[in-house]
Amino acid sequence: MLSLETFHLFLGIMAVLAVVVFICLFHVNAGYGKFYGPQWGPSLDNRLGWVLMEAPVFIAMLLLWWFSDRRGDPVRLVFLLLFELHYFHRSFIFPLQIRGRSRMPLSIVLMGVLFNTLNALMQGGWIFYLSPGQAYPLSWLTGLPFLAGTLLFFVGMAVNIRSDAVIRHLRKPGDNAHYLPKEGMFRYVTSANYFGEFLEWVGFAVLTWSWSGAVFALWTFANLAPRAARIYDLYCREFPDELDTQRVKRIIPFVY
Repeated sequence: MLSLETFHLFLGIMAVLAVVVFICLFHVNAGYGKFYGPQWGPSLDNRLGWVLMEAPVFIAMLLLWWFSDRRGDPVRLVFLLLFELHYFHRSFIFPLQIRGRSRMPLSIVLMGVLFNTLNALMQGGWIFYLSPGQAYPLSWLTGLPFLAGTLLFFVGMAVNIRSDAVIRHLRKPGDNAHYLPKEGMFRYVTSANYFGEFLEWVGFAVLTWSWSGAVFALWTFANLAPRAARIYDLYCREFPDELDTQRVKRIIPFVY
């Protein structure tokens, strides 16, 4: 495992890259979902793409935990279970719920695998190897950072899963029309599913009170906010009479 100094350098590089990605994605559409296009090269089934892209971080975190001397630490085990709860759903449940026959570029899958592997090293490296041995005593589980962060995490997860369900049920079988989602948090943002995911990882950063968690939250925003802006612009063009642009924001309610 990296030294603490090297790990901090790694986190700094990842933070800078997040800013670069944030800027770039305002000029380039990530070619999956609504913005899929053949210019991204070879593709595969969307369901398979999600599994291949998300499962590596689920597996990598388990391996980092298993080979750690802190495997039996109760607080770190709780961190692991929360992290894996999200990625079990994202890797093995969410893909099975996808409707239609959409495609995902292989290049997007490979970039997702690379980032997810690096993220496992960020989170697992800190939690199981580089954080001070007494950084997370058992009393951590009743402290304000853990309680507040866990609340944010589960609220974000609920918003994310509920919003995905709203999108999934916009169309009836055989219907190819586009509709504006309006239920749940879609009353406040056009990308409520992205808001939920961002809130989850802000919560994880708070409950672990770590720079590694903060960098992941930054990456989540950097990846999703430009896409949310593109979706907002698309909805403005497609539903000019339905979208209340004074009330409905892009990804953060009442803010952006």
